[in-house]
Amino acid sequence: MTTDLIKNIIRFIVLVLLQVVIVQNIHLGMYIILLPYTLFILMLPFETPRVLLLVVSFITGMVIDGFFDTQGLHTAACTLMGFSRYYLLRFISPRDGYEPGLAATVEDMGFTWFLSYAGTLILIHHFYFFFLEIFRFGEIFRTLLRILLSSIGTFTFVYLIQFLFYTKRRNR
Repeated sequence: MTTDLIKNIIRFIVLVLLQVVIVQNIHLGMYIILLPYTLFILMLPFETPRVLLLVVSFITGMVIDGFFDTQGLHTAACTLMGFSRYYLLRFISPRDGYEPGLAATVEDMGFTWFLSYAGTLILIHHFYFFFLEIFRFGEIFRTLLRILLSSIGTFTFVYLIQFLFYTKRRNR
């Protein structure tokens, strides 16, 4: 349990630093914004209690808002993502539930499961984030395009992080 806590704290610090120091300086046009810090919420253990999940999601958003002075946009989107995660996991769970020790990774759960899980949560996060940011429906098509392209970009980036860092090294 202590090692899981330490892993999650390290994961939080690394993903926040990745977002703040590196990714924020990558400009892919005005329609694609990468938000890989969402991987922290995605990777929390399946057994995380709902209240703790909401608190951790809230704190994650607050930390990102603190760095970017976005006045609660990330906090609101992360909290909604944490809230939605519980219900999505119940909806896509296997009949017998999740086995203890499995993580929400591509390697443990498979690409199709990860695509439906991470893709849906990233889409929820981005939808709420971008509509709160623009706060009007006058530019609905531009906002929907930003949501779609940013969600695809963030999912691809999160998948690459999973592929590079969360694969188990097999003995040959």
